[in-house]
Amino acid sequence: QVQLVESGGGLVQPGGSLRLSCAASGFTFSSYAMSWYRQAPGKERELVAAIPTFGGSRNYADSVKGRFTISRDNAKNTVYLQMNSLKPEDTAVYYCYATRGLLGSWGQGTQVTVSS
Repeated sequence: QVQLVESGGGLVQPGGSLRLSCAASGFTFSSYAMSWYRQAPGKERELVAAIPTFGGSRNYADSVKGRFTISRDNAKNTVYLQMNSLKPEDTAVYYCYATRGLLGSWGQGTQVTVSS
């Protein structure tokens, strides 16, 4: 059974940093591309960052380029999202997503709130 568990969210002041983690189990983690999405209240879920199976070229939303970094540790079955220089508009629920071909699974999400 595929399971993705996000952690690391919370309340942070503008300009601060957070590191999100997504622990995966129930599937061959190294065979899946991993992504982080987010959904703010009243808005559609959007792609934040993506990383292929063994690192390599990563993709970022324009709004987070230069501030966020996605990485993965295949030995620990974990994907990370380092978020720096956070802005109030980064406030959202952040979701981990695993995909391989037509298969995809979501985590339950973790809340990130950027506010003074």
